[in-house]
Amino acid sequence: MVNFRRVGPLVTVVTALIVSGCVGGVAPREIASRPTGVEGQWMDTQRVAISTFSGGRFDSVATDTGNRLSEGTYHMRDRNNVEITMTSLIRQTRTSVNCALVSPSQLNCTNASGQNFVLTRRGGVS
Repeated sequence: MVNFRRVGPLVTVVTALIVSGCVGGVAPREIASRPTGVEGQWMDTQRVAISTFSGGRFDSVATDTGNRLSEGTYHMRDRNNVEITMTSLIRQTRTSVNCALVSPSQLNCTNASGQNFVLTRRGGVS
């Protein structure tokens, strides 16, 4: 048989600790947030360039030299599709690219000429 005179105080302490952790006595662990949308850095499958999406701005740099290859803007058409308008700094031509966010770590893209390419998020998000 359980002796409540001995167990009662223990139950009270454990309950108090649990409640204090839930209410604010213990700081919650910081949960690593998953990137949403296209914000961040992406690399093409040939590892030629790193593209950065940040606050509506797009740019890409060569992985071997660090030279800027293109710049432009982007906007999300919906939660999975992004439209990029960019200028090639090498050719001085402007083009449009449409990409579909098929997973948090993969963008499938098609440029205005119909060429397909894939970008993968840097950092290995799955």
